Amino acid sequence: MTNTNFTPRVFSGVKPSGGLTLGNYLGAIKRFVGMQGQMETVYCVVDMHAITVWQDPKELSNMTREVAAGYLAAGLDPTRSILFNQSQVSAHAELGWIFNCVARVGWMNRMTQFKDKAGSNAEKQSLGLYAYPALMAADILLYHATHVPVGDDQKQHVELTRDIAAKFNHDFGRDFFPLTEPVIEGPAMRIMNLRDGTKKMSKSGESDMERINMTDDADKIAKKFKKAKTDPEPLPETVDGLKDRPEARNLVDIYAALNDVTPEAVIAEYPGAGWGKFKPALADLAVEKLAPMSAEMSRFMDDPAEIDRILADGAAKARAIADPILRDTYDIVGMLRS
Repeated sequence: MTNTNFTPRVFSGVKPSGGLTLGNYLGAIKRFVGMQGQMETVYCVVDMHAITVWQDPKELSNMTREVAAGYLAAGLDPTRSILFNQSQVSAHAELGWIFNCVARVGWMNRMTQFKDKAGSNAEKQSLGLYAYPALMAADILLYHATHVPVGDDQKQHVELTRDIAAKFNHDFGRDFFPLTEPVIEGPAMRIMNLRDGTKKMSKSGESDMERINMTDDADKIAKKFKKAKTDPEPLPETVDGLKDRPEARNLVDIYAALNDVTPEAVIAEYPGAGWGKFKPALADLAVEKLAPMSAEMSRFMDDPAEIDRILADGAAKARAIADPILRDTYDIVGMLRS
């Protein structure tokens, strides 16, 4: 089976746990916005995934709106893309159950993210945390999505989605679900911690100085970059010179991603530059690119009714695609419906 039988369609989502960071923007949302117009684009705030670990209900609602505000502030146009939160489209959970019955336990046992998150307390984790890759597959295949923009750490989930689609198609003798392709491209796919370049930038880091929050104002953005950890050496003459220099590599990658250039172009612009020159330049660039988005996010967050209206409108558009695919899935499986 090839995906030429399906309408080219992108699906991806962001989980509303904690706040949005620069890593979320450069690694995901910026790319989502850039794919508008290339094919149909369906973007989701995956609030059902968030509750695989405990969430305060009021905070979950607020974070769902914040992620939606981040999408919108970054340039996502709800007239060109579908934007909604997952729990407003019940077909996600329904198809997720069918995929629970298609996926094999051995496949789930190989998923590295559960092992990373559960650690030594796997027996105390929720069943949802263990099984959520099947729901993620349902998120994607519910829209017959042919492409999913992901970082390297999520590629395994798309591979599982392909396995589930292939097994479903084989078991029922139908070329019904596409074999979704991961889209991994562009600089700065993994934005690292500003205090430790070996760790990914995280919403849950101990210090706020480790990350750039998408709600940070211009002064905070500049301060964090100027105080970001570096090493004693200046920038090298070539990108190869960044090897084994994680903090230096991270700042070059961030500059490249913000300016839509390659790391090689950054090094060519600042060969041998000291940090006293490069970090202020990075701070100025980040403020130029990010501060307007921070202000726009604040404007949206001051009008939650407008966010809710956009999400509800998006959910209606999403259901128009998802519900017929779910009905066809039920028919293929043999579910009796009056």
